Amino acid sequence: MTQETTVSAARRDVPPNERRPDAGYGSFPSTDRDIPKPAKQSTRALAPDLLRGFLMLTMALDHMALALNTWQHGTGRETEMDGVVIEEWNRPVAYVVRTLTHLCASGFTMLLGIGVVYLGRSRTRLGWSSLRIAKYFAVRTAVLTLIGVLLGLAVSGGRVWFMNFVLFSLAIDYFLAGMLWLVIDTTEPLLARAVTRVFPDKVSEEDEADEPLLRQERGQDGSEFGVLVSWHIHNALLAVLGLVTIWWNIWLSPTNGHCDIRDHASDVMQPLSVAASEGPDGPAVSHNPLLGIWFWITQTERVMSVFPPMAWVSFAVLGLLYGRIDVTRTWNSSVAALCNLAAGLGFLVLFVLTRVLRFGNLSEGCLQTPEHDKYPDRNPYLASAQSFFYIIKYPPDVAFWAFTLAGNFFLLAFFGGIPTSVAKRFTLLLDFGRAALFFYITHLFFIFIIGPLMVALFGHDTGIPTQMDPGSTRGIDNAFAYFGIWAFAMLVMWPAVRWYGRFKGSKPADSIWRFF
Repeated sequence: MTQETTVSAARRDVPPNERRPDAGYGSFPSTDRDIPKPAKQSTRALAPDLLRGFLMLTMALDHMALALNTWQHGTGRETEMDGVVIEEWNRPVAYVVRTLTHLCASGFTMLLGIGVVYLGRSRTRLGWSSLRIAKYFAVRTAVLTLIGVLLGLAVSGGRVWFMNFVLFSLAIDYFLAGMLWLVIDTTEPLLARAVTRVFPDKVSEEDEADEPLLRQERGQDGSEFGVLVSWHIHNALLAVLGLVTIWWNIWLSPTNGHCDIRDHASDVMQPLSVAASEGPDGPAVSHNPLLGIWFWITQTERVMSVFPPMAWVSFAVLGLLYGRIDVTRTWNSSVAALCNLAAGLGFLVLFVLTRVLRFGNLSEGCLQTPEHDKYPDRNPYLASAQSFFYIIKYPPDVAFWAFTLAGNFFLLAFFGGIPTSVAKRFTLLLDFGRAALFFYITHLFFIFIIGPLMVALFGHDTGIPTQMDPGSTRGIDNAFAYFGIWAFAMLVMWPAVRWYGRFKGSKPADSIWRFF
């Protein structure tokens, strides 16, 4: 823990007017009783909390569409799943909303990784040992998993014993990111000392000026050069790990990311679609509850998991990398926003390449709409705007990874570029972002209570079977009514979420209430 402690000390030496407004960001408010409060609220990270709050609102849009049966749950008429054929696109407003909601799962997982870095640093400053921090990560993982199990039992009426909406995935990725942070916290100073022994006289004044937060006590963590080399090597390893852990979704695909192509000569369909698969759930769905839940979408009579944690861990790893870079820089908010913008542009370019060069996709041959039938030899992703932005979420492919990370970095750049005095006025986003788990649990119950009630009062036959009750086709498909009910629900929930955020902020650092 020596390095984190020293970095924290170095950070306090930075003049207040040079600190970033979001320099103190963590996954918890900066109101820990044991940590002195910052002199100004500007030291509290607003951009990540604003992003998390925005993602919460966006996630609620997706769930409200399910509760009201407004449209099918996908950019096509089928869910964006490995090996599932798309023959028709969803209505335009549904396509846009669903594409926007793709940012949520990746953004939450990335923010989770960022939060691990700041939580580890803050608890180290409180004097916590590595074992105590590891125990904290384990307890929080257990609590999140238990909540997910209880929610699944409640939603299914006890028929499904383990239903992984997303909390189990977040819990496991949180634990893995936490353990990885602890390992790096141990190995980084060891490598720095080793480099110092190999290059005892290698000291870079330029690096010392550019990397003030990497200064360490030579006797403990090596020379400035050794610390810098160790820091960069660990960052490079995290970047490689982030790439490997998203690419293995392609490597482990039961369909190799391909659907069978329609035979245009005979007009015979033999696709790897929902109808042609082994069961009613698609060709890339595992039926092994013990192994499948880790890497694949899993469906059995008693187990249902659509967010395999190992398929999403890449976002947490990149969150760790982002957090490490963020805590060692003294950039002001404008420079940080430009860096987020540059990162977003980089991922956007990668996304475009996945479309043009056709790599990193789990939907090869799966786009079989009339526009694709008309030009069967063309690049299917360039046939239309809908085709270009069609990405696989279950599990995420490389195109999804690049697109959603680009979107989240653009949002971080936007929120980070807002003056602190203005950003503090976005109280709804801040409140939802700082009590995220409480919001998540509350909104599920509220939306799926108010939704069916609204449908019973104002709904009509939409011709679309509901996700919750396939035997019913009643719903509310008017877009204005849909957005109005969603906005009403968010405003009704706001006071409770705001109260809880203040309540948990009054609790000590190791309180279980802070888990929510």
